[in-house]
Amino acid sequence: MSNSALQEMPPTDDAAARAQRLLEANINPRTGLATDYLNHFNEAIMLLEMVPDIPECIDDFLGWEPMSYREHFAASNFKARDLAISAYDSSDPALRTEFDNITTTMTSILTSVGAAMRQARHTETRTILAEQAAGWVKPLVTLAGAMINGGSSDADDVDQIMNR
Repeated sequence: MSNSALQEMPPTDDAAARAQRLLEANINPRTGLATDYLNHFNEAIMLLEMVPDIPECIDDFLGWEPMSYREHFAASNFKARDLAISAYDSSDPALRTEFDNITTTMTSILTSVGAAMRQARHTETRTILAEQAAGWVKPLVTLAGAMINGGSSDADDVDQIMNR
């Protein structure tokens, strides 16, 4: 076997070792994504859900700052943050684009609601905004989590069942 043919063969030991490192770091080796990023959105949801009972949480929510996947890990104390960023950058571009579209939508909802809360004069209005935003973002976090974990969408599940 020529040297160039050997270089073209996939490094199975390296791939297995990388997959193991990803698993140990709580990064899905199939998708290259980590659920730790969703904590960024779950924090905002938690604050929004507290607003009806503790209106002072509005100020905490208004302090929430949007962060991209890379920004989140670069700023985090996640022990394998460089690996998380590298795995994200190496993930399937179509999956990453779909994932980024979902997280961009969540960010847009949260920042728009934050802007509306800043303009609202009444606590009741802010409470309604908080409840609606949490209701909009929670299913998107679930969808993003399914993508991270390599799950299929509901539509894919229905198609698979119907084709049996």
